Amino acid sequence: MLYVSNIHTWKASSENPKEKPKLEFADSLFKRRLSQITRITIQVVHDLLEEVPEAKDCKQVFVSFRGEIEREFTINQGIIEDTEILPAGFSLSVFNTPIAAASLCLGLKSGYSVIYPSKNDFVAGFTGAAAPVLAGSEENVIFVYADEYVPDCYGEHQPKENNPVAFACILSSQKNQNSVGVENVADFAATPMEFIKKVTLNG
Repeated sequence: MLYVSNIHTWKASSENPKEKPKLEFADSLFKRRLSQITRITIQVVHDLLEEVPEAKDCKQVFVSFRGEIEREFTINQGIIEDTEILPAGFSLSVFNTPIAAASLCLGLKSGYSVIYPSKNDFVAGFTGAAAPVLAGSEENVIFVYADEYVPDCYGEHQPKENNPVAFACILSSQKNQNSVGVENVADFAATPMEFIKKVTLNG
């Protein structure tokens, strides 16, 4: 049996889908150039650790459908227009940037994995995150999901549900008073929002 607990979420308002958390606990120079997805990832992991400080020793698994999509678009645009890539921009565009930045900002040293599920298959991402716990190699892991606003420059290719959201929670082999039991990972939740609702309503 898998147990999910201590979920913390962040959602952009419908009036301002490009908003970013201020990260008042982070160094101003560190957060100056961070994207929306990186900021919301740091925020939810921070909030989880505020509630469960001992989770700082857990490994993290980060899942995203699009990653640093706005920064990646800017880089591709630079290649087309200027035939060059700026190293600083590229270093912040890679898929593991959000969870790596969270590790640096919050002093996490247990390591992380990143999963890019094909065809936005959230079930595959959740299954991959839960695998170490289900296999018995880890008692607890921090499961983090985040996706940022798809830029307006994508036009008609923007997804219909273009709502930035992030969450962090603990996946565990042990039940606690706030946990939600998951008997079948493949049937638990098909989307991130469904996952949030199930854990929040039952937690």
